[in-house]
Amino acid sequence: MVLTRDFKETVKERAVRDPAFAKAMLDEAATAFLNGEPHVARLILRDLVNASVGFETLAEETNRPSKSLHRMLSEKGNPSMDNLAAIFSAVRKRLGVAIEAHAVEAA
Repeated sequence: MVLTRDFKETVKERAVRDPAFAKAMLDEAATAFLNGEPHVARLILRDLVNASVGFETLAEETNRPSKSLHRMLSEKGNPSMDNLAAIFSAVRKRLGVAIEAHAVEAA
């Protein structure tokens, strides 16, 4: 099956058009990170940053260089906890949500 649209562009357009989808992406990124999947969290955050804040604005809001932020959220990125917290905070504020973590019994 041949794809007719770029997946990343489709995700970006949906996140721009549908605030609930963007919020679900943030929730999924936070959940992935807290469940020991930082690779997945970085990739979701990268797509969400592209769709919501943009890397240039994120750079201004976090006082970090745009290129560094791109690297942090890349396939092989390795952001520090401080940088990751700043990224989550900026995206969270842009979407107008708070993040709460709840522990649940493992299945």
